[in-house]
Amino acid sequence: MSSSEPTLRSTTAASPIAPVASAWQTPAELLLLGAVWGGSFLFMRIAAKDFGAFALVEVRLALGALILLPFLLRVKDQLTASHWLRFLGIGVINSAAPFVLFAWAAQRAPAGVVAISNATVVMFTSIVAFMLFGEKISKRSALGLLAGFVGVAVLASGKTAGGGNALHAASAGVFASILYGFGGNFTKRYLHDLPPSAVAAGTVLCASIVVAPLAAATWPSTPIPAVSWLSAVLLGALCTGLAYFLFYRLLYRIGAPRTSTVTYLVPLFGVIWAWVFLSEPLTLSMAIAGALILGGVALSQQRGPARK
Repeated sequence: MSSSEPTLRSTTAASPIAPVASAWQTPAELLLLGAVWGGSFLFMRIAAKDFGAFALVEVRLALGALILLPFLLRVKDQLTASHWLRFLGIGVINSAAPFVLFAWAAQRAPAGVVAISNATVVMFTSIVAFMLFGEKISKRSALGLLAGFVGVAVLASGKTAGGGNALHAASAGVFASILYGFGGNFTKRYLHDLPPSAVAAGTVLCASIVVAPLAAATWPSTPIPAVSWLSAVLLGALCTGLAYFLFYRLLYRIGAPRTSTVTYLVPLFGVIWAWVFLSEPLTLSMAIAGALILGGVALSQQRGPARK
């Protein structure tokens, strides 16, 4: 067994519910997931000012849960009280709280800045996996993660150089990323006996139930523009329903640390979508950062030779 393969990866290999994929499928799904999640910051930037953080997140979670619900119904006979408690805890850590933090940040900073803070998920996921579960990081993967982190640093410095103070928004984004780091590892460790699509449905459903009272209490008193409603619908259908389905497939197939490298793609796409649709500036430093980020993702996804 290769030392570059994490412990969770070997657990997945023995699981009959772990999805099997062709060699091209994992990179393609990572790219698609990065593009979709990059778009979430665009949609939050548009809609958060009209909905507010809790109301927007509830729309997002409710639509995502509706789309994913059929996958949960398929395994309803397998669910126990313990599963629902884990859905609830992980739903709060990996969906409800981070979504609210990012929506709050989107009201206070450009979409690109908020997307950049999301890239720290990779670092925190690896740290949590190492500290709590004894995961190992190969030299090749570490080099790829370092290259991606350098790219994120270049992107961050270029984006914020001419803007206002985004400290509070960036801090909220980093705290959300810490929660994602715990959530990804806990999901892989404690919900490994269910199909990934059912896990996505259960956690998002429970998260929507938790946020619902807060959304009702803070629902806007003025009419919400159509463009904000459209953004909220896309946020729920694409960036939650479809994205979480892809995320959990990858999580079970390749493990939490490797899946989290998708967050190197998220700031790249977040900046691109913000430039295209919101006219946020695109600079040379962003292009350099994009090359570093993509190179880091490619390197971190390569497997080293197995040691006998």
